[in-house]
Amino acid sequence: MAQTKGYRHARGKKERAAREAIAHAGAHAFAHRRDKKGDFRRMWQVKINAAARAHGFSYSRFMDALKKKQVGLDRKILAHLAEHYPETFSRIVARVE
Repeated sequence: MAQTKGYRHARGKKERAAREAIAHAGAHAFAHRRDKKGDFRRMWQVKINAAARAHGFSYSRFMDALKKKQVGLDRKILAHLAEHYPETFSRIVARVE
């Protein structure tokens, strides 16, 4: 019952409903931990695409150019640079042009 503290209605007060709620919550938590990785990757791609388009690149062409020039930055770092350090991102774009 301690695990269902804060649940609403029967799920927080009745043992059978609480047991069921915990089982379902655990299943969803497991699946959503996996989904979270894809959500972050999609978010990074959107940020990189927006910054790359400002420099005349599409996302796919920019990533291809990075790969061909063997720039070893992953999407997480590129998205962070694009959002917080646009001048650094501009230097990376200039390097792959």
